[in-house]
Order: sequence, then structure tokens, then C-alpha cells
Amino acid sequence: MAARFESKILSRQACVAAVQAGALPRPLIFTNGVFDILHRGHVTYLDEAAQLGASLIVAINTDESVRRLGKGDDRPLNTLADRAALLAALSCVSMVTDFHEDTPQALIEQLRPDVIVKGGDYDMNTLPETASVRSWGGRAVAIPFEFQRSTTALIGKIRR
Repeated sequence: MAARFESKILSRQACVAAVQAGALPRPLIFTNGVFDILHRGHVTYLDEAAQLGASLIVAINTDESVRRLGKGDDRPLNTLADRAALLAALSCVSMVTDFHEDTPQALIEQLRPDVIVKGGDYDMNTLPETASVRSWGGRAVAIPFEFQRSTTALIGKIRR
């Protein structure tokens, strides 16, 4: 028997089709990231993002795109499938998909969310994704970090 949360993990094509078919209630919230080692900062951020609307889609970088981000030759530590499973298991997450590009710009344009969300270290006004979502009447929100946690710092601590 498969875990129930597995049904929340969709291919990019299936995710776009589901959203276009109205499978998720609106307002639709979108965020993205690597989410390599899930920690308290991540889950707090995701829950706060989900509270901005009715449904939260989390798009995660493919393993190859994580390596292009320059986080280290051994990153991600967890595979795409494992990272997706952990995110899908969270009750605040409605759907998980992935993207292979360096940014989620194309996926955002396909999904047309009502709100895009990033962590507090982003200047939302400088992101091309912000211009896109605003072009169809949506908004862009930066959520301040409540817990100063980072996967990179955690890996450094483990290696000491």
C-alpha cells in the first residue's frame, strides 16, 4: 500500500494540467526551493506560505539543477524523490512538482498562481517571477525567516 501523501507528488505536466483543470482551490500559492534536508525553518516557512491562500504548490529543483546552483559537488544529499516525499507528507502542502531550469519562471507562467512566495532574503521587486505574477493580478510575498536555519550550515556542523 502506498503512502497517502504520494498522490500529492505530480510531474510538471500533471501539475500544470491539474491546476488548469481547477483541481486545487484558489487562491493558489506557489513557492520553490531545494529543500535538501528539511528543517524547522523550512516547515515554518511553508506553513506560513500556505496560510496566504487555499492551496500551496511547492516546486523543487531537480538534482541536476541543484548542482548548477553551486551548493557543492555532493548536493543534494537527498534525491529528488526523497525531497518530494518529505514535502508532500506535510499537511500544509497541497502539491509537489519539480523544475529543471535555473529558475521557476517558466513553471510559474504555466501555473499562473495568485501569490508567489520566497524567503525573507529575497528582494521580490528584482525577480522576473514577480513581474509575471503581477501581470495577471497576482502578488509576490517575501516571508521573513523566523528561525535562522540552513541546510548548508547544518551540513557544515555535521562535518565538523
